[in-house]
Amino acid sequence: MLTRLRQAISPFVAKMGTVFGGVVPSPNFWTLLGLLFSLFAAFFFSVHQSRPGALLVLASGFMDVVDGAVARATGKVSKRGGFLDSNMDRVGESALYLGLMFTQGFYSFLSGLALASSLLVSYSRSRAEAAGLKAEGVGVGERAERLLILSVGGFIGGPYLYYAVGLVAVVAILTFLQRIYVYGSRLE
Repeated sequence: MLTRLRQAISPFVAKMGTVFGGVVPSPNFWTLLGLLFSLFAAFFFSVHQSRPGALLVLASGFMDVVDGAVARATGKVSKRGGFLDSNMDRVGESALYLGLMFTQGFYSFLSGLALASSLLVSYSRSRAEAAGLKAEGVGVGERAERLLILSVGGFIGGPYLYYAVGLVAVVAILTFLQRIYVYGSRLE
């Protein structure tokens, strides 16, 4: 869903890449800054400070857009950079759910389910791309949508954060199932 929005605002993102690339021309810097924001968000979630956590989740997601824009604007798009970016995205997203698991009972279960299902979404895309398929934009809950849901729940706070975590788990499971169907139908 947000992939379509990203395509619509691509001219703005390109200009943003030029601006941020003028500040620090290394896309890997922006990737690692996004990871740092995710780690701090995880800390705030773990100490039940959902609003700062939500703000840092949004900052991390923004850095995920910036790193690619900087890579394209500076001519530094590389397989190594894409590999680092993809892996740091998984580390950051995993940290968020692990931070949320510091709560007790059913909320820990929801966080674990959101973590596992989110990793399955990423894994299915990775395997599809390894098989030669164009895999972007398949499913209702790619990473950007999941982080947006988590951020909204964090800003509202209280039990709504955990409703958001549960929604992330449901959306990720649906996305995984969609990808299994779509990618499976394209492969022999």
